[in-house]
Amino acid sequence: MTENHIIVDHPQTRPGVMVIRFNRPEKKNAITGAMYDRMTAALHEANKEASIRAVAFLGTEGCFSAGNDMADFMAYAMGGGGRPTAADFLQALATCDKPLVSGIDGLAIGIGTTIHLHCDMTIASSRSVLRTPFVDLALVPEAASSLIAPRVMGHQRAFAMLAAGEGFSAEQAREAGIIWKVVSPDAVERETLALAESLAAKPPHALSIARSLIRGNGDDILARMDEELVHFTKQLRSAEARAAFEAFMSRKG
Repeated sequence: MTENHIIVDHPQTRPGVMVIRFNRPEKKNAITGAMYDRMTAALHEANKEASIRAVAFLGTEGCFSAGNDMADFMAYAMGGGGRPTAADFLQALATCDKPLVSGIDGLAIGIGTTIHLHCDMTIASSRSVLRTPFVDLALVPEAASSLIAPRVMGHQRAFAMLAAGEGFSAEQAREAGIIWKVVSPDAVERETLALAESLAAKPPHALSIARSLIRGNGDDILARMDEELVHFTKQLRSAEARAAFEAFMSRKG
């Protein structure tokens, strides 16, 4: 079933492009541990395979991802498990050697927003909403968003997104520098894949060097991910987080 929730299309379908697609629309593409594992494996494959020259993330119509699956979160918080599977995915995302593009249509919540901070170019539909309600759930920013977001958009907008939990429209996100282009909903997938194909067609070594120079060595990103993870894990198991999760689940019920 997990393979159905994350669909990975290889370059045989689109030359040079791996497509990682969320496909759990009945749950607004909420991400489970098994889904993280599949995406992590796909990114590791992309790094190893020379035939893969770009990776594109897509969701479903009207929803990129509502973030982490809350039932999984509660089970982890109460179980006292080890390293969250999301952490391995985020490390794979931050260390992916291939250009990353993404297409957002509709909801992009929590990690459904912070994924795009690691993408080189993102297309969003005009009806997209990006929101990170970490603090509302008694949690803290993840995916090195506490480092990347202030660099890209400044303290005030980063605080509004990551701490105050304010939603950003697609146009606000574009103005903040975390979205490349805003298009109509029916154009998101087409333009995202066209962008990925365009990057895949460029001289790969030259593109890799250019991307590396633009992004920097990334050690600070990985260090911040580790720092966030310590706080995130502690908060995830806290009484205030459990209360916030239970209140969230009761509202949904």
